[in-house]
Amino acid sequence: MRIVPILTAVAVTASLYLVVIERDDLMAFARGESASDAGQADPAAAGGQQTAQAEESRVGVVALRSKARTIGNAVILRGQTQAIRQVEVRAETTSTVISEPLRKGAHVKKGDLLCELDPGTRPATLLQAQAQLKEAEINLTASSKLSEGGYASETRLASSEAAQRSAQAAVAAAEREIALLKITAPFDGLLESDTAELGSLLQPGSLCGTVIQLNTIKLVGYVPEAEVNKVSLGATAGAKLSTGQQVQGEVTFLSRSADPTTRTFEVEITVPNPDLSIRDGQTADIAISSAGSLAHKLPQSALTLNNEGQLGVRVVGADSTVVFYPVQLLRDEADGVWLSGLPETADVIVVGQDFVTEGVAVAATYRETEQ
Repeated sequence: MRIVPILTAVAVTASLYLVVIERDDLMAFARGESASDAGQADPAAAGGQQTAQAEESRVGVVALRSKARTIGNAVILRGQTQAIRQVEVRAETTSTVISEPLRKGAHVKKGDLLCELDPGTRPATLLQAQAQLKEAEINLTASSKLSEGGYASETRLASSEAAQRSAQAAVAAAEREIALLKITAPFDGLLESDTAELGSLLQPGSLCGTVIQLNTIKLVGYVPEAEVNKVSLGATAGAKLSTGQQVQGEVTFLSRSADPTTRTFEVEITVPNPDLSIRDGQTADIAISSAGSLAHKLPQSALTLNNEGQLGVRVVGADSTVVFYPVQLLRDEADGVWLSGLPETADVIVVGQDFVTEGVAVAATYRETEQ
């Protein structure tokens, strides 16, 4: 049996033991120190070494020290303009038109004649009713005198009174029929359609013309149920029309009942329109002001998601560990986003937030605010 391989294996094993297990003592011996001297090393130096190792283990991030500011909120809607009044003026009796038509776009005043109808035999009917009324009044006077003298019964007197009242009703009906022959504008406005043509036959319900009022106009939109509490009567509102024109008014109506299909609430904004430059039915982007709130303006890149899929930002906490805050997006601008849900002052991680999780120790480098 050869003894050299065995001695070699023993030497290698001893060397590995000294290098791996007794490394500290071996290094101290190499420096000329004893094992006891190595064991009596300065505790403060050992603690400093541990602190340095802990600092080296922190993750480096870049943070932005942000302070909340009060911003005005707005409820954004898409709607359309609507005339403050629009009425289809219709006939209430049957006859033919004897007046020249007015053309659409014409300005009309309250009481202006729109359509005049042929009176036909209505004047004669009125004369007949008036004559019957006069006869009934004479009969009533005679019956009253005879009844006072005891020469006429109470039945005859009551019959005379009924005839007199019936004649009065006939006269009123005939006068009403004649009054219906002239169809007039119910308010100041514009004709949206031509009035009925000369010679056309109108019957009860037939259209004479359409009148709209635009010197005050409405903006009509629909508020989602999640934002309806942000809108109040009298709130200031602005709108940009499809033509690029910008207008301003105030909220004058907010529905108390939701649309059963869309679950939205109708809102109306009254806007002055003295020059009639705003037309009925134009598309409008509406912004209704609401109470201000505290928010932080941060780079959009600072937004991230946690493990549950919540949108938020990661913040450097008081103990230099990461804290996740869910946020709500209030407004999106070209140079950043306005967020709520954060403390009044927060050190928001803007670089490296996707490489750390909540509770991880970080070494933050701060940069100037971008607000």
